[in-house]
Amino acid sequence: MRKIDNEIIIFDLGGVLINLHVSRCMKAFETLMGEPNMRLVLGMDSQGEGVKAVSIASKQLMADFERGLISPDHFISEILKFCHAGTTRQEVIDAWMAMLADLPAERLAFVDKLRAAGHKVYLLSNGNDLHFDFIDATYHLHDHFDGFFLSHKMHLAKPEAAIFQAVMAALPPTDKEIVFIDDIEINRLAARQSVAWQTYSSIPDFQQHFVG
Repeated sequence: MRKIDNEIIIFDLGGVLINLHVSRCMKAFETLMGEPNMRLVLGMDSQGEGVKAVSIASKQLMADFERGLISPDHFISEILKFCHAGTTRQEVIDAWMAMLADLPAERLAFVDKLRAAGHKVYLLSNGNDLHFDFIDATYHLHDHFDGFFLSHKMHLAKPEAAIFQAVMAALPPTDKEIVFIDDIEINRLAARQSVAWQTYSSIPDFQQHFVG
């Protein structure tokens, strides 16, 4: 193992910092719209596993929300079209928010430790206004990071090369490798191929390679 000498360390949010409960979210939507519509609209079954036969329209809806091309109100209105009669907007919001679990304090403590040691730490996340605003308000992310790169603000999303290139252009210059921690392999692969970042799948995966 070696000391952490990378000046810039970038974290994914969901699955790396905050735990996700995708199956809980899908089960909540199954209650609101039934499993066939849930598969059609969200592209997952009740266990949170991806479904291959997803309509182009539903994929575009999710993609547009993730990229900030549509508002939360528009997203909710589109979802309501597939829900049982009488379903409320708040019920849709509650089902969507059910995806978020907890953010263990030790993970933010690790981020703080890196900053205290002089590293620059950033967040690069595919997300949406509803989830990010709640997480930020709950855990005060602005107190822990030097900056955010968010798909719904940048109108780009991982694993597109363009989002990694845009982040590179915005980061302070460094002659050392940039570290990127993301739980999804296709995102790590894209980061390695497009901008030559050093990648890890989790905080423990990163920590086991370093001391100090």
